[in-house]
Amino acid sequence: MPLLRIHLDSDPTTARRVLQTHREGGVHHESREAAREQVWRQGRTPAGDPVFVGITNGRRNVQLLYDVEVYSDTVP
Repeated sequence: MPLLRIHLDSDPTTARRVLQTHREGGVHHESREAAREQVWRQGRTPAGDPVFVGITNGRRNVQLLYDVEVYSDTVP
């Protein structure tokens, strides 16, 4: 199944907190659900849970990165 990379705008403090949560083996539910909703807004159907990939390296415009498996648009 294809992967869709989702970029969620964040502030540096929240991004560091989300990164630390994932490093400790946890899940930041709010951002994961926001990634899932972004997939739906793009007209795709999620095939699994969003997977946290990391954060961008910006000073002001930090983004959370998630990969989400989506169902293919093709029908056999």
